[in-house]
Amino acid sequence: MGLRWCLRRGLPGWALALAVTTACAVAQPDSGSGKTASPETRPAVAGIQVIRTEHGPNSAQALKAHYVVLVSLDGFRWDYAKKYGATHLLAIGKQGVWAPEGMYPSYPSLTFPNHYAIATGLYPEHNGLVANSFLDLQREAEGKPDKYGIGDAKAVTDGSWYSGVPLWSLAEKQGMRAACLFWPGSEAEIAGERPSEYLKFDDKVDETARIAQVIAWLKEPESSRPHLITLYYSDVDHAGHEFGPDAAETKAAVGKVDGLVGKLHTALKATKLPVDLVVVSDHGMVKIEGKWITLDAFADLADFETAGALLYGKSEEDSSRVYNKLKHVSEKFEVYRRKDVPAGLHYNENAREGDPVIVATGPYAIRAHGPAEGKPDSVPVGQHGFDPHKMPEMKASFFAMGPDIVVGRTVAPFENVNLYPWIAHMLGLEAAKSDGSLNILAGTLRDNGDSAGTNKE
Repeated sequence: MGLRWCLRRGLPGWALALAVTTACAVAQPDSGSGKTASPETRPAVAGIQVIRTEHGPNSAQALKAHYVVLVSLDGFRWDYAKKYGATHLLAIGKQGVWAPEGMYPSYPSLTFPNHYAIATGLYPEHNGLVANSFLDLQREAEGKPDKYGIGDAKAVTDGSWYSGVPLWSLAEKQGMRAACLFWPGSEAEIAGERPSEYLKFDDKVDETARIAQVIAWLKEPESSRPHLITLYYSDVDHAGHEFGPDAAETKAAVGKVDGLVGKLHTALKATKLPVDLVVVSDHGMVKIEGKWITLDAFADLADFETAGALLYGKSEEDSSRVYNKLKHVSEKFEVYRRKDVPAGLHYNENAREGDPVIVATGPYAIRAHGPAEGKPDSVPVGQHGFDPHKMPEMKASFFAMGPDIVVGRTVAPFENVNLYPWIAHMLGLEAAKSDGSLNILAGTLRDNGDSAGTNKE
């Protein structure tokens, strides 16, 4: 039964993707790890290459647990669902729980730091990803690669950059199989583990095929079936950056991913498995005001290494000099010595944050240096990364429903690090130490967060 057969019969996209599943996946080497790709042959979706690692079957305890499908809609601002009529997401919220006033991302409200904050329950300064791109001068002194950037495949897949125990590693450590379809950090070996099944990031992978792969995983035999599955879509973030949060293109992107969530929900119900569906975003979006603010126009940064607006002085004298130069030059940003960054930002303990630290006071685009001569110098229409407690446009979304979740409950804005112990509890896992607390969301659970309720059977 091939693609042309399905097209001739006019199957909807998600059903078409399910129909064209192949008899086996392409198993790839798990480079950088002592664990190798599994020789097992199991169903996978055409066009998707699943990497499988050597993990045993689900433990007897894991077999008792329910399932969690964790979906990220990158850049899906907290108010988009109502603003643009995301009917499927709003229906999920009414059938379960949601945060009508949004969820607070961690500072900085950027993609990799917040996906990994959700996965570990750790603020960026504790999880290691203090920005999308940053430096670590201690690693440089040790002769290791010293720059992390989300476009650098070697860095992204190097587990030594990451701290904490992400949900998929937590599950694997406790005998529960996990599968990740695009989630920052999931391609690296972290805390000694990789997901049983995962994909290398490729945003060109068909959106409906992604849903089909989730369902294919849930159709695996119980022994190999993952109980934690992650899924990711970036459409709304791309539209927000290029066109701004109020553009027709962003509205269209919201409608598109809302439709995908609806198809996923329908497909999950058809499995008749006890699946908790959790849909979140990493941050919001705001329209940028004005032109670039370039820091080297105000202070000599010749002796500094930089990454975006992060500043790394080679000495205490350098850091002090630039701090004094920058602290009164603009009302559009605040300057702090790292140790003095306000505690509420949770951004004053990690040398990767640089020193001094620049914090925007509004929707302003800030960088250390301008581009090389002849390179484009346009400001993005939409941007994020700002303090979500001072700029509500940064707030993210939260919707969830399923057998472990109460019906018809709303929650006040909460910090995203609290998702970690909450999801771990639904899976019957003992959460690692984190910055989050189960108490924050316990009232959304049918067992009220009681440890006696984690054995599902």
